[in-house]
Amino acid sequence: MTTQPKILLIYTGGTIGMVKDYTTNALKAFDFSQISEKIPELAQLDCNITALSFDTLIDSSNMNIANYVQLTGMIEENYDAYDGFVVLSGSDTMSYVSSAISFMFENLQKPVVFTGSQLPIGHLRTDAKENLITSIEIAAARKNNAPVITEVCLYFEYKLYRANRTTKINAEQFEAFTSLNYPPLAESGVHLTFNDALLLPSVTAQAPLIVRKQLNSHVVILKLFPGIRPEVVASILAIPALKGVVLETYGAGNALTDAWFVELLETAIDKGIYIVNVTQCAGGSVLMGHYETSLGLKKIGVVNGKDMTTESALAKMMYLLGEQLDKTTFKAIFETSLRGEVS
Repeated sequence: MTTQPKILLIYTGGTIGMVKDYTTNALKAFDFSQISEKIPELAQLDCNITALSFDTLIDSSNMNIANYVQLTGMIEENYDAYDGFVVLSGSDTMSYVSSAISFMFENLQKPVVFTGSQLPIGHLRTDAKENLITSIEIAAARKNNAPVITEVCLYFEYKLYRANRTTKINAEQFEAFTSLNYPPLAESGVHLTFNDALLLPSVTAQAPLIVRKQLNSHVVILKLFPGIRPEVVASILAIPALKGVVLETYGAGNALTDAWFVELLETAIDKGIYIVNVTQCAGGSVLMGHYETSLGLKKIGVVNGKDMTTESALAKMMYLLGEQLDKTTFKAIFETSLRGEVS
């Protein structure tokens, strides 16, 4: 006889937790402690569900490093008492938040599944119920008395993705997220089917959970465009206390070869600013040095972001900057897969 898995729901804020007050027609936050009344289907799941909420609910547009630490702290405090975690948040920044959380947890041995919705939970045509029910089912899934998932994931519209591989691509369709450089970890249809070969391997049971909370937010995203002016790039690289730049280049990591551009980047790198090259394309990878237009970046020490998403590269940079690494170690670790973020 096996005991029912214990799942902790954590509501941070966002569309999924809103219901309409029919006396005022305004949306208000839903009390997730009453979740079984709103979604009686949860009683059919073979697990025990407990709900917690942020004391102050956060619209996902207002998410910041302090909220990341708060969320990881809640999971850390309850880690031994629960078998899986489902985080409910706004979808607008979910890829950024879930990517960061994936790097903050080292030696994770339990599922952390992010989900949300495009329509509030009380809406007639809401996608919230299916997303929530299946996310809980995923978090509770076990095989050989061990959790199937042991990483940070994002579930939306019948697909489970590795969180740090995702990008939000649509503000209106229920299929709001995609993961172009890595296939879904699971798909929900008539059956919930896991793609076992794609999952991160479990860490040894003896490895203790480590939570990395020293993120450094002195970073910026610099997206190139034809006609970008020297004073724009110079002003960004001159931001006080700047530590890292995620450089969104063209195609396979290509950038303008004008002397002023390369010189500005080289000066910044010499000052100790880390610059990581990721592609603006929704899918594909940076191939540093493949074309002459990226050879100059490689020569001056720009870090290769490979096929990382911008969201994941930003999160990984915040994490590694907080670890106070030397330049060689930073580059080596950044270009290596830590949580399945790089192919």
